Amino acid sequence: MKPTLVKTRDELRGALDALPGRLGLVMTMGALHEGHLSLVKEAKKHADHVMVTVFVNPTQFAPGEDFDKYPRNLEADLAAVASVGADLVFAPATEEIYPNGNANVTLNPGPSATVLEGKTRPTHFAGVLQVVHKMFNITGADVAVFGQKDAQQLAIVRQMVRDLDMPIEIVGAPIVRAEDGLALSSRNSYLSEAEREQALSLSASLKAGKAAAEAGNSADEIKTATRSVLEDAGVRVDYVELVDPTTFESVESGEGVLAIAAYVGQTRLIDNTILNIGSIIK
Repeated sequence: MKPTLVKTRDELRGALDALPGRLGLVMTMGALHEGHLSLVKEAKKHADHVMVTVFVNPTQFAPGEDFDKYPRNLEADLAAVASVGADLVFAPATEEIYPNGNANVTLNPGPSATVLEGKTRPTHFAGVLQVVHKMFNITGADVAVFGQKDAQQLAIVRQMVRDLDMPIEIVGAPIVRAEDGLALSSRNSYLSEAEREQALSLSASLKAGKAAAEAGNSADEIKTATRSVLEDAGVRVDYVELVDPTTFESVESGEGVLAIAAYVGQTRLIDNTILNIGSIIK
């Protein structure tokens, strides 16, 4: 069944009135792939109806980033979410979400947003929280599903919900990978055939890091093993870090997120895995 498409707040209010019960929300910027569809499937486990937003949010892009060339294909997106049973798609214009232009009241995402992605893209998470907060308020959703691939984003959204006492449940969904291990991403469409092959070094490096952790190596040794795979593949490493899953501060033992970012050609890709530091798995 084809989902209802709405593009304005007024249309959205009418459509939501026709969807009683618990509402699940999946926020996307379009260019949907199986990773996004897995979020819809997860949301269906937690809600009576699922709504998907398709909105390329300008506030999370810095000048010179790929806002203008970010892939957009609403018809393909509608067909994709129809295949997994989404009930509603909200695809607003920029002016609908930001009717007064730049917002005067903004959110400070805190210290967790100053490292890793936040260090490379200093304004990114403030822009993310701006639109997430707005969409939570506009939709009144009961539960929202975010992917573990954007682990730092997931942690910061959870922190916002806790700190601001927002009445919404946040669910994290596992990373979805292609058969060869590459984490699915809309930005993969930028890769040439040769770059696509080179990009496999990201998932390979995480496997090397996880193997190093399971062998009982230290945090520094785990990061070295991970970085070596990336450097051997010839990609330009942005960061390789081991961080706490909640605070994103560096960790030396216990559970950690091994997070990486690298440039494959001109395309910047991220990936991560969760592991345990300092305990040998037999």
